[in-house]
Amino acid sequence: MLPPPEPDPRPLTGEPLSIDLLNTRWIDSDGRHDLLESVEGLGIWLAGPLVRHELGDRQAVADRQTLDALLQVRGALDGLVATPGPWDEATIGALNAVLAHGLVRRLLLPDGAGSAVEVDPPSWLAAWTVAENFLHLLGERPERIRSCANPECVLHFYDVSKNGTRRWCSMAGCGNRAKANRHYARHNPG
Repeated sequence: MLPPPEPDPRPLTGEPLSIDLLNTRWIDSDGRHDLLESVEGLGIWLAGPLVRHELGDRQAVADRQTLDALLQVRGALDGLVATPGPWDEATIGALNAVLAHGLVRRLLLPDGAGSAVEVDPPSWLAAWTVAENFLHLLGERPERIRSCANPECVLHFYDVSKNGTRRWCSMAGCGNRAKANRHYARHNPG
């Protein structure tokens, strides 16, 4: 039996799956980090409640093939969130290349309509699910997919605030630093 994975060290979790994957890279006082620099880090990400919920009864294995597929979709998402669109052919093609590994098959089940996700090869399950989640966010409110307003932060979020005015990855981190910097500038001019 495998030991349980380490706790997730990232400062921001709980965003929609595609944004959560983008947030596997972060910067803190110790420098730059990337949870997906190893298969062990992939295991931590796959064991998270959000990923387990999104994958449901389907399983993704923490192996090199799954990691490579997730790194490919993360790269595609990087290009998409870097500009609000319209996107060029290469940027669009990068996400479509991931989506090409799977499909949703519509089914009639004993209790009504249903669907099943099929991916080939199975190592693309998590990456395909991430790409599909990003399409869902684009279909809902694409303007709510945002980067933190702190230029030194690399985290992203999906703004679910009522007014759509969220600016920071978290008020406890970047938001408080910005407030402290404004306070210092007001009380210590020039």
